Amino acid sequence: MGEGRERARHWRYEELPGVDLLRARYVDKRFVRHTHEQFVIAAVVEGVEVFHHGGADQYVGPGSLALVNPDTPHTGRAGVPEGWRYGAVYPSADLVAEIAGETTVLRGTPGFVRPVLDDPYAAGLVHQVLRAVDEGNPLAADTLLRVVVTRLLRRNGGALPQRAVRTAGDRLAARARAVLEERLAEPPTLERLAAELGTGPFALLRAFRDAYGMPPHAWLTDARVRAARRLLDAGVAPAEAAVVVGFTDQPHLGRHFTRIVGVPPGAYRRERKNVQDFGAGGP
Repeated sequence: MGEGRERARHWRYEELPGVDLLRARYVDKRFVRHTHEQFVIAAVVEGVEVFHHGGADQYVGPGSLALVNPDTPHTGRAGVPEGWRYGAVYPSADLVAEIAGETTVLRGTPGFVRPVLDDPYAAGLVHQVLRAVDEGNPLAADTLLRVVVTRLLRRNGGALPQRAVRTAGDRLAARARAVLEERLAEPPTLERLAAELGTGPFALLRAFRDAYGMPPHAWLTDARVRAARRLLDAGVAPAEAAVVVGFTDQPHLGRHFTRIVGVPPGAYRRERKNVQDFGAGGP
């Protein structure tokens, strides 16, 4: 847990595989534009969170939920001076698809239609999931998670549009992303990347932002943090993970990791290690 006015815990429960959990209180915290591989289902208890999503600021207060689909750029900050307190679950896309297939009539890839939903009952279910995890009650945690996802899909669900690479700009952005993914730790400059792809820097910048909601350098930072999370999940030390994904050192990773994930990489890894130790027969 953090110290001072802000505190956060980002963890996993062995009995809910593929689901991240979060409890946090933030006051001065500002999440930079980033994405998640999982769904975000965040229920505010106190205060107001503001997050930029889909070209507009979205406001979430007590009894409401922030709902973000995978790979969707968004930010986060306090909407009132006292900040906001919330709990969140991050189920995987596969789990949400499984639940949708069993309990809804949605076709295609399921997701949320609106980024904010006023639903005190669903918000309460999110906190009940976290409480069941605290109590070590896997039956309740799994049941409640499936109930809340079902409710949210029925009230606010739809088929996500499939990203189609149709225009020349889309194809250019996809090629640039592939290069950056391949050279995550040693990326080219914008000018060199554009030259490799046979275009100009500003044309590439526009195409990439249009396709992925952020410029290449911001996307690269987000991708590096995602890669670092996977390494930390596997037990790699933060200092080693930082170098592998292309950050200068551990403090460099720490600054970006905390601005995106909400907790420092060391605290994040300790929670993962606790889950691994528990699964191996630890306390």
